[in-house]
Amino acid sequence: MSAWMYLIVAGVLEVGFASMIKLTDNFTKLVPTLVFVVFAVGSFYALTKAVEDIPIGTAYAIWTGIGAFGTILIGIFFYKEPASMLRLFFLFTLVSSIIGLKVVSS
Repeated sequence: MSAWMYLIVAGVLEVGFASMIKLTDNFTKLVPTLVFVVFAVGSFYALTKAVEDIPIGTAYAIWTGIGAFGTILIGIFFYKEPASMLRLFFLFTLVSSIIGLKVVSS
């Protein structure tokens, strides 16, 4: 698997573990807590593999960007969080920045 694919997987798994935090009820519910741990370990493993070939600053920014983007969408669609125009605008700027980092990375 390429470093960029590892980075995408790491970001998607970050969405998973960040989204599970709310369901763990302060880590008192076993199944959501175990899912959180599995996603977190998988995300950090994939991120570690990605930074073998991608600069750490670029990889970290993209990883957190994917995580933030996905977690915001999970919040909007599953936790009924607000989807105001300003929030969606800044989400768009986040995605634009992630794409820009990919474009300028060698």
